[in-house]
Amino acid sequence: MTETLTEDRIETLAPTDHITLESPPADKQACIEHLLDLLVEAGRVDDRETALEALLAREAETTTGVGMGIGIPHAQTEAVSEPSVAFTRSEAGVDFGSMDGEPARLIFMILVPESGADDHLSILSTLSRALMHDETRDALYDAETPEDVQAVLTEAVA
Repeated sequence: MTETLTEDRIETLAPTDHITLESPPADKQACIEHLLDLLVEAGRVDDRETALEALLAREAETTTGVGMGIGIPHAQTEAVSEPSVAFTRSEAGVDFGSMDGEPARLIFMILVPESGADDHLSILSTLSRALMHDETRDALYDAETPEDVQAVLTEAVA
């Protein structure tokens, strides 16, 4: 079954322990590792180094800075057994090399199993569409708790 970022899947794909409102490191790789560690601590990553290699290889292919202050590092890897999404936000921003030159302040990480190409594309496209709306981005900036972030995402994809 393809995992989509639908209302009933937010809590499974992005539970509150995958969400931090602490500012991540300003360096892109350190920021990626910051998000990856959330997924490692949540038991979603079987092999941290393999997952990191997949994420950095994807970054080397093309930017995951999508513009409008959004970064979405993502990868398919055998290092994870189920699709997972992590989130952080940065006051100062992290340079993800976006086309508009703006640093990413809202940063999502998507990791899916190697066999999850459909899941990967579905989650990425649904999340990207939701984040195109000013009100969604503003609500994520204003969120005070991980539960608030979940609620914003749930409403954005409903």
